[in-house]
Amino acid sequence: MARMYHPPHPGDALKEDVLPALGLSVTEAAEQLGVSRVALSRVINGRAAISADMAIRLAQWLGGSPEIWLRQQLQYDLWHAEQKSTVKVKPAKRLNV
Repeated sequence: MARMYHPPHPGDALKEDVLPALGLSVTEAAEQLGVSRVALSRVINGRAAISADMAIRLAQWLGGSPEIWLRQQLQYDLWHAEQKSTVKVKPAKRLNV
């Protein structure tokens, strides 16, 4: 499967699609999710990652699976790490035994 170019932070979907569709403010959504307004705000503004706990909460709240949210976060994190990476690793070589 081809990797997405510059995948969006999963908080973008919450901010741009989910909250408007539900007609909820960040405060109302945070209350329904059982998290602080600050915690949810950090996620939807891309300043915090979707944790396993948050993924479970989102899945219970919206339906679906927590893996969907974690997969989006992984794609986002991996793409950004690859853009910054300057690591040069030598390929593994089998030792003669």
